[in-house]
Amino acid sequence: MSHPSKIKGSRVEREVVDIFKEENIKATRAWGSNGRSLGHHEEVDVYVNDLDLKIQVKARKQIAEYVIPNTDIVDMQVVKGNNKPHLAVLPLKALVRSYKETQDMIKLIMELQTDLEYEKAKYNES
Repeated sequence: MSHPSKIKGSRVEREVVDIFKEENIKATRAWGSNGRSLGHHEEVDVYVNDLDLKIQVKARKQIAEYVIPNTDIVDMQVVKGNNKPHLAVLPLKALVRSYKETQDMIKLIMELQTDLEYEKAKYNES
């Protein structure tokens, strides 16, 4: 039988995949939490195919309260350790929706550009 921490980690990885799938964004959990099964580094737990996004998932019993953003007041929290990069902390669902909205806007722009090119070609033929 698997260790409780391994069971929890696998469950959270599946939840991450499901959050992307809710927005119709293809995501895949690495078998055995090993990215090599997907052709990536072993630390990759989830690969978001549609966005070429590699994710490592960490599940912890406790997260410092000051790190968790109060989303009634702010959209995200930024934290930084000495000699470390700035990190943005926000609800994953908010990030996924933002990616989805961006992808939808790109598709719309491309459709409009195609329509415009069609109209220009049609006008030039007359």
